[in-house]
Amino acid sequence: MTSSTSPLGKKSHTVNMWTLVALIIGSTVGAGIFSIPQNIASVAGPGAMLIGWLIAGMGMLSVTFVFQILAHRKPHLESGVYSYVRAGLGDFIGFAAGWGYWLGSVVAQVGYATLFFNTVGFYLPIFDSDHRWTSAIAVSVLSWGIFALLTRGIKQAAFMNMVTAVAKILPILAFIVLVAFLGFSWDKFSFDFWGTSTDTSVFKQIQGIMLFTVWVFIGVEGASVYSKQARTRSDVSRATIIGFFSVLVLLVSVSTLSFGVLSQEDLAALPDNSMASVLTAAVGPWGGALISIGLCLSVLGAYVSWQTLCAEPIVMMAFDGLLPQRIGTINKAGSPWAAQLVSTCVIQFFIIVFFLNETSYNAMVQLATIMYLLPYIFSSLYLLLLTVRGQGLNRTRKGAAFDLSGPEVSTRQNRKHLVVATVAFVYSLWLIYAADPVYVLLGALAVVPGLIPYVGTRIYKKERIFNAFEWCVVTIISVGAVAAVWGLLNGQISF
Repeated sequence: MTSSTSPLGKKSHTVNMWTLVALIIGSTVGAGIFSIPQNIASVAGPGAMLIGWLIAGMGMLSVTFVFQILAHRKPHLESGVYSYVRAGLGDFIGFAAGWGYWLGSVVAQVGYATLFFNTVGFYLPIFDSDHRWTSAIAVSVLSWGIFALLTRGIKQAAFMNMVTAVAKILPILAFIVLVAFLGFSWDKFSFDFWGTSTDTSVFKQIQGIMLFTVWVFIGVEGASVYSKQARTRSDVSRATIIGFFSVLVLLVSVSTLSFGVLSQEDLAALPDNSMASVLTAAVGPWGGALISIGLCLSVLGAYVSWQTLCAEPIVMMAFDGLLPQRIGTINKAGSPWAAQLVSTCVIQFFIIVFFLNETSYNAMVQLATIMYLLPYIFSSLYLLLLTVRGQGLNRTRKGAAFDLSGPEVSTRQNRKHLVVATVAFVYSLWLIYAADPVYVLLGALAVVPGLIPYVGTRIYKKERIFNAFEWCVVTIISVGAVAAVWGLLNGQISF
């Protein structure tokens, strides 16, 4: 998730290209990379994995450029990624995208904490899988403790961000070097290259890894936020490409090298912090301990900032009149305490639900990713509208009106933007198709509670609740939610 204000606290046009690259890498590389060997191997062999990363690389790069292009073409839209969706497809669709992005961040918070305590549990048995409620209580205490700090306006110091960035990158680089020179075996990597032993087609394997590849790229859309602080527009484009491919190289290297240490079957059976287990197999226990320390520092360092940003979408929607204004209340310390309270309560709710159902980290990842896809799909569609029509259709509260704001774009640029928008839109739709239908239905169910405050706000402001197109979307969401409830009651669907 990204913020509409600069996290650097610097004046405009002062950020150089390499600082932008560092920001992009830092905001994208998170806890997900530490679990990627097991995630990938659970559904795909080495061959399908490489094809999957090729598709994900092209797709996520196009999504990244969608947000960068929109930031250039519509500089007045500063309410986060959801504002593009609202500008193109109306209030409710914008709200649904913002709500999904918010819930995705909430679920991600629980997932990060779960991965952290699963790792700690290897060394402290009180947090292992046999003591799930101990971990649940610890996650709850951590979340509410951070909430108490945030209401006082306490934020991470700059040195903490530096420490956690180093803590993330150094162990990953160490893993790549050590495994490449000490643990990698070409025979193991090439054995059953296409995963035929799983009796799963290559297409199905590629389809299976799609959400995992998106998960580890979450945050890359934040590159567009820094464009206002960049010295030149060309710096933003170059930094986006360098930062993106740097992250891609790290992800592909970790995934590929892991298949040269352990078989697909062995990788799939690893715990959530699978990178540590792979390095343990390659160089011994000290390697696993190194990765585990890096993971713990990374997750702890990011937890505060993510919980801070977690509330941002609903704060922005409250400011924009899509939610009750009280949710956007700022206290004397400058903290949006009401939104933080709502977010922490929902985090607590998911902690209870997930731990009661013994939900796996992988399940949390897939549910969170489905929620994140909503702004990706609709933002790509908005750019598609801009390029096809020459301007976007901005459905204001008073009716439909053409939005002609923003800099002029040449015909040649518009054609390039059309290609980017088409690739991103098709890729985003493919991700929904590739997803497990269970998580699509659960995602629809998660959107339904948001209808209550949204509809209440519209009624209070005496505005039309839904237009014809929005009624169609609400109907689809409602049908999916009913199917999810039916499946949960019958035991056909579970977390």
